[in-house]
Parts: sequence; C-alpha cells; structure tokens
Amino acid sequence: MGKYMDPARLKALLETVASGEISPDDALARLRALPFEDLGFAKIDHHRTLRKGFPEVIFSAGKTPEQVVEIVGRMHAHGSNVLATRCSDAVVAAVCAAYPGTVHHEAARALTLTVKPPNPLPGYAAVVCAGTSDIPVAEEAAVTCGAMGATVQRVYDVGVAGIHRLLDRRVVLEEAYAVIVCAGMEGALASVVGGLVDKPVIAVPTSVGYGASFGGIAALLGMLNSCASGVAVVNIDNGFGAGAYAAIIGRMLAGRAPGKNK
Repeated sequence: MGKYMDPARLKALLETVASGEISPDDALARLRALPFEDLGFAKIDHHRTLRKGFPEVIFSAGKTPEQVVEIVGRMHAHGSNVLATRCSDAVVAAVCAAYPGTVHHEAARALTLTVKPPNPLPGYAAVVCAGTSDIPVAEEAAVTCGAMGATVQRVYDVGVAGIHRLLDRRVVLEEAYAVIVCAGMEGALASVVGGLVDKPVIAVPTSVGYGASFGGIAALLGMLNSCASGVAVVNIDNGFGAGAYAAIIGRMLAGRAPGKNK
C-alpha cells in the first residue's frame, strides 16, 4: 500500500488493523504524513483528497521552478495525481525534465501528472468562451475539469457579436450538467447562456478587452449584475475555480460526495 491515502486505501488500512494483519503502530507510521508535509517553503496538504475528493493543486505563479519540481515530486511519491496551474516556460521545462510522464497543456498554462486516472463522472460540462482571446482561461477550466474526472465539451469563439454561432451549439449547452462561460469585454455572454439553459452557469470574467474594460472589471460587474437566473461568478481569469466548481457539481450529481468516493 502506498503512502498516499484516498478513502478506499484508508478504509483498507483500517480493515487490516481490525483484522490484526498490522499493528496500530504500523498504521500510525503510514498515516504520519497524511495531514500535511512540511517542505519549509510549502506545506503540502496530503489530506485534501479525503476532504475534497481531489488532491491539492499547485498554483505555480510566484514559485521557482525548483520549488514546483519538489512539490510535484513529493505529491507523486505519495501516489497523488498532480495538477499545476499558471506554469511559466521555466516551470514547464523543469517539471517535464524531472518527470517525463508530465503532460503540458500549453493553452491552459497547466501541467498534469497522472498516477491513477480519476473516477470518471457521468455526462459532461460545457466550457464556452466568447472569443479566441479567452481560450487560455477556458482551457484552464477545461483541463481542471478533466483532471477531476469530468468529460468536457468545448464551445469556443461564440461571442454575442455573432450570436448565431452560439445558437448553432445550443443542444450541446442544453445537455451539459453545468456550463462554464468565459468572456471579456462587457461579459454579456454569461447572461445570454443563462437565459438559454436550465443548468448551473459558472461565469468567468476575463481580462480581455480595451481600456474601459479595466482588466476584466467591466466583465466582472456585468456578470455579477446578470438578469439571468442560475449564474454564479468566479474571479477574473479564474478558470481553475470555475473548472473545480463544475467538477464538484458533477460529483454531487453522481452521488459521490468527497468522503464517499468509490
């Protein structure tokens, strides 16, 4: 049994203690690094899978390549899947060199290293973006969803300036269990999608736009003031937050609360 504990492994460990196959002291030794591991510059939350259903995610911005490599290494050693977001070219090069199995999602600026594929979720989440310039944020959401077990359908470059492009993909939106909408400028696409579907809409304002967009604040305010019901809003450019939220919705629909993984 590996050091890392997901709910199934933890249950198996407890059963071996109950049956007398291993001693309580041996079990305690295996669990010693479970809550977190202190690297000095970071404390890795190995307990997060038990609480949330998915391991801690590495936000790479502001970290050195060496720090990210060490965090990836410790998570990998514990048998944990790895998702790192906002990865610079230097971080990508260092992690891929250290762990050749790493997948670089260039548009999303993300890295994944899979030890065990996540339990697949039924159905799919739709990830929609208004323009090609919004794709990096949309891809961060899509990669996050995928890393957490969700299937994703992408609907890109369907902004309100050409609304017929969106309506052409209406069936894809209607059959999704949740819809992520990434848009800059005035952020109107979230309201349009919210008025078309009866599923949760997760709006992501992006920093795409001209001067008066104020780096995404105009889109943020537009989405927060949406007249469509069922629209929730995350922070500017926060594709990760939207993707994680959509995956949690999928897990709930599948009947798998974090503490009840199978």
